[in-house]
Amino acid sequence: MRFVAIKSADAQSVLMLHRARHLLVRQRTAQVSALRAHLAEYGIVAPKGCAHVRGLIDTLKAGDAAIPELARQTLLLIAGMIDGLSQQIRQIEIELMAWHRATAACQRLETIPGIGFITATALVATVSDASIFRSGRQFAAWLGLVPKQHSSGGKERMGAISKMGDRYLRHLLVVGATAVVRYTRRKATTISIWANQLLERKPARLVTVAVANKMARIAWAVMVRNENYRAGPKIA
Repeated sequence: MRFVAIKSADAQSVLMLHRARHLLVRQRTAQVSALRAHLAEYGIVAPKGCAHVRGLIDTLKAGDAAIPELARQTLLLIAGMIDGLSQQIRQIEIELMAWHRATAACQRLETIPGIGFITATALVATVSDASIFRSGRQFAAWLGLVPKQHSSGGKERMGAISKMGDRYLRHLLVVGATAVVRYTRRKATTISIWANQLLERKPARLVTVAVANKMARIAWAVMVRNENYRAGPKIA
């Protein structure tokens, strides 16, 4: 079993901000889904994304949609909850950004493609001393981003990832890896080129997890060496 160093009071406070933000985001997602479902009953639909939800709310407030007044007032209550949750999320993100800018380790992690200030602050607050892990692979294994090994008849087979360890950090890294894979053809980086080569022969979901694993290993190296991420030479 692998243990991390005892967290400081400051780090615990940052993780509390992360937990609060994660809860608020889940609540906002639930309210957005409810708003979409109710509006769909009246034939009003919009593409996915917060920007499009904003358009639905503006339509409701303007009273342009052909919706009964009682239903419109109910939907405006949901819209108000969405706006309130968004404001609270923004306030937490302002606090996290301030801590990020004051912490050199966070800024170094942000140099890694797919890692922004949310993931960087979560990593630094959770893992105060990355040197307790012997390698990047051990760190990725602690996050549950390595495949399970199954042995039978002298043969080893690799299964799905173990999903052990910190679920929140794993989630953030997978989200960041998804962005790297999604925009792999728009911005050529060492990681995106490697991901693009994998996409030619592997499913996108598998490639996303592989990229998250690679990001975790790079993050470990950045934290241990106290250096910015330096991309290797691009492969033509």
